[in-house]
Amino acid sequence: MLKRHLLNRHLLKPRTPARRAGHALSALALAIATSAAWAAEQPQAAGTEHVDVVGQAVSMDKAIKEQRRSDSVKSVVSADGVAQLPDENVAEATQRLPGVSVERDQGEGRFVSVRGLGPDLNSVTINGTLIPSPNSGTRAVALDVLPSELVQSLSVVKTLTPDMDANSLGGTIEVESLSAFDHPGLFYTGSAEGSHDDNTGENSPKFSGAASDRFSLGSGTDNFGVAAAASWGERDFGSDNVETGGAWDFEDGAKLEEFEQRDYEITRERSGLGLNFDYQADDLNSYYLRTLYSRYKDTETRNAAGVEFDDAQAAGELGDSEGWRELKDREETQEIQSYVLGSEHLRGAWTINAQAGWSESSEDSPEHIAGATFEGEDDFADSGFNDTEKPRLSIGEAFYDPANFSLDKVEWEEQNTTDTEKNIKLDLARDYELSGHAAQVKFGGKLSRRDKDNDTNAWVYEDFDNYGISDDELLLSNFSKGSVDYGLGRFGNGISANAVEGLIGRLDRNEFYDEEQSRVNDFDMSEDINAAYLMHTLDVNDWRFIAGMRYEGTDFKAKGTGIEDGDFVASDASNDYDHWLPGLHARYQLDKNTQVRAAWTNSVVRPTFEQLAPGFVIDGDEAEFGNPGLDPLESSNLDLGIEHYLNRDGVVSAFVFYKDIENFVYNTDLAGSGRWATFDEAKTFANGDSADLYGLELAWQQKFSSLPAPWNGLLMGANATFSSSDASIADKGGERDIDLPFQSDSVGNLMLGWENDKLSLRLSANYKSDYLYEVAAVDDEAHDLHVDDQTFVDFTARYFLTKDLQLSFEAQNLTDESYYVYTGSSAYNAQYEEYGPTYKLGLTFTHF
Repeated sequence: MLKRHLLNRHLLKPRTPARRAGHALSALALAIATSAAWAAEQPQAAGTEHVDVVGQAVSMDKAIKEQRRSDSVKSVVSADGVAQLPDENVAEATQRLPGVSVERDQGEGRFVSVRGLGPDLNSVTINGTLIPSPNSGTRAVALDVLPSELVQSLSVVKTLTPDMDANSLGGTIEVESLSAFDHPGLFYTGSAEGSHDDNTGENSPKFSGAASDRFSLGSGTDNFGVAAAASWGERDFGSDNVETGGAWDFEDGAKLEEFEQRDYEITRERSGLGLNFDYQADDLNSYYLRTLYSRYKDTETRNAAGVEFDDAQAAGELGDSEGWRELKDREETQEIQSYVLGSEHLRGAWTINAQAGWSESSEDSPEHIAGATFEGEDDFADSGFNDTEKPRLSIGEAFYDPANFSLDKVEWEEQNTTDTEKNIKLDLARDYELSGHAAQVKFGGKLSRRDKDNDTNAWVYEDFDNYGISDDELLLSNFSKGSVDYGLGRFGNGISANAVEGLIGRLDRNEFYDEEQSRVNDFDMSEDINAAYLMHTLDVNDWRFIAGMRYEGTDFKAKGTGIEDGDFVASDASNDYDHWLPGLHARYQLDKNTQVRAAWTNSVVRPTFEQLAPGFVIDGDEAEFGNPGLDPLESSNLDLGIEHYLNRDGVVSAFVFYKDIENFVYNTDLAGSGRWATFDEAKTFANGDSADLYGLELAWQQKFSSLPAPWNGLLMGANATFSSSDASIADKGGERDIDLPFQSDSVGNLMLGWENDKLSLRLSANYKSDYLYEVAAVDDEAHDLHVDDQTFVDFTARYFLTKDLQLSFEAQNLTDESYYVYTGSSAYNAQYEEYGPTYKLGLTFTHF
């Protein structure tokens, strides 16, 4: 099984057939353009504006107000908006915003992409402080860790001002938690929910609540606020999967070397707690403390059954194959903690803001079965497959007899990753007049200290006959349990984790410790960033200008271990660099409801920790290693757009953007060059020279309150982002052009809603086109991996039983969208996975 390592990587997540994607965004763009033009011509209601106490229109109004007054190109969804959407977590809530899509894990939104760019090119802040990543190799924050109930508002900032961290290329996702000053007095709410997973038939509970109030301290009145929010939910679900890992031989047609069926059973538990304090000492001084804790626990059992053909086979052909069955059984806990202490002081024309933040993300996987592999005793004759997109196994009865497999190896692992970010910042601003025009000068600095470490321990149990275990004891029939409920074909029996643990528990674990795997994957990295900025804001009639410069100096250090031909070698590296990042923003008020924005900004994004890893493995003429000397990505960005506001709960906008990117990072093979001239393989990461990204972002949303009843309850919204990228890569195979990895050409949303004082309905669709996921060798474009397009359709209905009590029904993934990764062409599977719809019924009590 020469390519088993390909199958053991759990690639990406889901799709439906590629054919229907072509016209979806063209129709969406037409809908935006025609609907927005029509809406702009409609008369607005005269007299006093009215907004319902609770509902979709309220959330639209709040979000639009914040977007309108922002100095940046910014998209916002408020807590009310989050409540209207059938979203499990923060990642899924952001996908409703213009230009935003999500990468999914087991069907749930996990990482956020902005304007088609990959998650590692964005940053996430909670209450103003940067959040590190709980995953060992990435910078991208897995936002499925955060329950949506803990969020007061979500924003995606797409043009950075000089007073903001410069570490995002697509956008900065800003998460704000609840404050007592968000409500006029006592506020509390509580929800109970049950959900049903259609794929597994499992039912799951969820509970959440929030409360806030103000109190009088000293001589003040209602000047001290306390707000708390909590959430707990457990979801039992699963997925069915078939994947080749890209093991296609295209030299003589399209022939498959091996593939594997996988069944996942998952229990996912989320819990979170936020506790915030605000104190307004007087009109000139205020203080706050923001705290947030979130915990995400994933228990996963994966049964796999696979074959490797003796000779690569085309669909419909039969031949001999080797077969195997495998179990992975693990528990993984991710935690995010964030504590932010800050104050604001007014001193005449001066405003002083000080803030200290500490945040930590961690991922803990206690000792678990990373892989228990049972090999077939003999070859299986007359084995084959049909369907190159969703391979179905064709094989004799012997493959389903547990007596024909025996335990070959058990991989036992534990892993812990911790990522800590500490920072302090100070901002000073002075308002004054310049030639009769309002102006402000603002300057400040920030010190950030980040430490990320990973600790792995691994044991590999094999050669059992050397330890007194008989061949009969190793037969799969001794470890089998029940038939696997697999929706993509016949599977056979599953494997008992308890039985596997019972067997290896009889052995001395010290004799099976894998020092190489344990040490090479360990690392300790530190990243110290010192920043300072100066910016100036000037209002001249209908113009607002912001000009400034930001400096960021980075000191990076990495420690790890490599192995060269069996010998361990300490691997230490460091890299220092400085960036001067100018920026210019302009906003012009064409009329009362229309404004034009333009921005030239510069940003810097550091490589991922996987790419910077100091560990390496050199074995004969093969090598694999990280590259701590990588340069950061640098981008010069241009944005130009127009926003027209349609009353208080409607807006239509159009933006064009361009990004000139230097030093993007890609996978490469250096064999045949330099130190690696005599090597057959030398896999690492390298900087590309440059890449370009350009695109168009359209958005429209409105409530049609001017129409006669019942149409005055109608709400509609649509947004679409179209982008294109150009990049080139090179290695021993030459040079070729590619799209930027993770960059989708088209991303869009459609929303149709209706509400009155009692009932609220919302149907929404989210679309993302296909994108390049992983680049193969420069001379092997046919083995590039792509994620196919996806369209998710969700529905929400909410009904007020009383003024304070609301009944809700939600349905996610109504069209049973799947996930598909293909190899080179959409006809050839790398991974296919499907999940089924999820339905929820909930009850919410709210008191204002």
